[in-house]
Amino acid sequence: MSRQLIHHGRKIDVYIEETGLPDGTTVRRDVIVHPGAVVILPMVDDSHVCLLRNERPVVGETLWELPAGTLEPGEPPEEAAVRELAEETGYTATRWRKLCECYASPGCMTERFHLYAAEGLTPGVSRPEHDEHLEPHVIPWEQALGWTLDGTIRDAKTIAGLLLWDRARRAR
Repeated sequence: MSRQLIHHGRKIDVYIEETGLPDGTTVRRDVIVHPGAVVILPMVDDSHVCLLRNERPVVGETLWELPAGTLEPGEPPEEAAVRELAEETGYTATRWRKLCECYASPGCMTERFHLYAAEGLTPGVSRPEHDEHLEPHVIPWEQALGWTLDGTIRDAKTIAGLLLWDRARRAR
């Protein structure tokens, strides 16, 4: 296997990768190397969740999402989760539970996200980064869950987080 860097970006690197196959042929792939991310499910109480209306210029839409952010170099995911929750929603949490780790798009990208549930929330003032245009909203749980099923929520990490938490709630 060999990788050739074709773009070094602010958060990602893009490579062309050549991999040998068992039959002796080679295949070329585009590979995006990403440092990883955290996703936070902020449970305001047992029946309300905080979601963001997040302007996403890359897709030209404003989406409903869970708070999330990219890991800084060497930053432990649990610390990034605390940082991102406060920055994007203003909340701090007294209880944290790691729900899972998943790959966002393993066919072309190395990004792995760490999904956490945050409970025992205390409100505060959000401090989004200068290029973020997002608004926190407290949504009834059943409404948020319904939005995952009716197509209102179309962000994969948010759908995964809400459905995973719903499954865990039902198992208790």
